[in-house]
Amino acid sequence: MAHTHRSLQFIKFGRLYSSLAFETVRAGEDRQQVRRGIVIHGLMGAAKNLRPLCTRLLKEVLQQSPFNAPGWELALVDLRNHGKSAGMEHLRSPHNIQSAAKDIANLIKLEEWNWPDIVIGHSFGGKVALEFGESCAYGRYGSTAVAPKQLWVLDSIPAKVDMEEVKETHRILTTIRGLPQPIPSHRWLLEKIMEEGFSRSLAIWIGRNLKRVEPSSEKMTWIFDVEAINDMLLSYRQTSYWSFLEAPPQGTNIGMVRAENSDRWSPSVILRLEKLVEANQQESKEQGTLHYHILKNSGHWVHVDNPSGLIDIITPSFLNLATHSF
Repeated sequence: MAHTHRSLQFIKFGRLYSSLAFETVRAGEDRQQVRRGIVIHGLMGAAKNLRPLCTRLLKEVLQQSPFNAPGWELALVDLRNHGKSAGMEHLRSPHNIQSAAKDIANLIKLEEWNWPDIVIGHSFGGKVALEFGESCAYGRYGSTAVAPKQLWVLDSIPAKVDMEEVKETHRILTTIRGLPQPIPSHRWLLEKIMEEGFSRSLAIWIGRNLKRVEPSSEKMTWIFDVEAINDMLLSYRQTSYWSFLEAPPQGTNIGMVRAENSDRWSPSVILRLEKLVEANQQESKEQGTLHYHILKNSGHWVHVDNPSGLIDIITPSFLNLATHSF
């Protein structure tokens, strides 16, 4: 039953502090008791891509929450080299998973937020979420950092990744790196990307990363540093979080979500993850928990292919936290 006296809000901050740009989705009017979450997009994505999912998610949480449950505030971040964070001069190399996660920790400190109860990451953002959780637990962000109670990793491979498993992303980047600068026009880019064999929807998605060279000109340039994006993809391929999944910190639940139709998972990775989940269920309560979910009827773009199914998977973790003390 929905509680009409409690509100669902979308607030677009797009702040340009010396950290990261972000926007916020809120549910619940009682700002004295609010739980915080961080949501992290994938490579060449942006915070706004996950806004519809987060809005629907919090609406569902609000409807199922008891009257006296705390509200929620989700901060959707634009990672370095992405969205409104692209071009921020202080976000220097190395452009990798570790730097991207530390940027989020710096944002939390700068905004003086409580450390997040939930962190959700898709694809590249899933590995950033794992790095963030691991670093909080191991004290890399200082003694005040608190590991999230819930990590959601959405169709992100926790292992080192072969080129074959990210071949489409690599092909997109190779195509982009071979284009002239500046881009003659937005229309030219769409036609060129489709000529290279990509779908129109993918071409439109890539085109969202363009900006005009001048307000009166049709010529466009990328909002991101193409070479920095390539560095981030390389970091995704080279980073593994098996050891973190083998022994999650006490008080943290990690939910791994694999899209049923995703082509990014090798049989060996799936088998290892299944064995880890089985072993975790037999461990003592001295460590955190690990769960594995398969999102039916979905490819890699989980928030587009089956948002309803994804919300069904994630919502119980929000509701469970409603009963935990602050």
